Amino acid sequence: MSTTGVRATARLTARADGRGGTALPVLESRGPLALRRTRGSGDEARVMLVGAMSGPLGGDRLAVEAEVGEGARLRLGSAAATIALPGQGKDEARYEVRVRVAAGGELRWLPEQLISARGSDLRVSTCLDLASGARVVFREEQVLGRAGEEPGRLRSRLTMRLDGRALLDQEVSCGPGASGGWDGPAVLGGHRALGQIVVVRPEFAERAPEPRVLGASAALTPLAGPAVLVSALAPDALLLRRVLDEALAALDG
Repeated sequence: MSTTGVRATARLTARADGRGGTALPVLESRGPLALRRTRGSGDEARVMLVGAMSGPLGGDRLAVEAEVGEGARLRLGSAAATIALPGQGKDEARYEVRVRVAAGGELRWLPEQLISARGSDLRVSTCLDLASGARVVFREEQVLGRAGEEPGRLRSRLTMRLDGRALLDQEVSCGPGASGGWDGPAVLGGHRALGQIVVVRPEFAERAPEPRVLGASAALTPLAGPAVLVSALAPDALLLRRVLDEALAALDG
């Protein structure tokens, strides 16, 4: 810890154990980022991200790094929502996620929501590097403000690359200081919960799901590669999760 915030990086590596399961040779917790292995299912290893401290706070620099090897299966969740809070200073907080998935590896990244509390200032950067043949389900949910509260400032960028080529690269900025219109009808339309699921599967290269509208404020869009993007808005976190769960269940079915 320093006067300008906490610096911490948690790391995990998943490898096929040669016996039909998945081993976790690297499981390193740091600062407020605690990684805990939980009971898996079949050949899948499961890890929970547990917040050991409040945050991220202003000035914090937090990161999670994960690597999934060939033949390994990893599911990552979190024990509770992450809440971005204001710090003692005026510096922004940064939260980075860096993931690599090898050919034949499978990742299900399904954490709880990120909540942008009033007065906070958080920049989130997520980068996934995938090899051909990787399988991924990646969920991201953001809630602007707690109940009855105005949001803080939130900037979030998601980048996915497949064999070094861009599969998805998008950025959203919300809250005080964001470009005008972020809460207008062309963007959030007054909603306070936004989220997405990206599903990458090799078979989508031959036959991807058709684009379609999912309810009043969600849509499924095929990407230029073996992947689809489900984007959704909702008035609250509960409804957002319901929409995304239904979309994922339809894709899994």
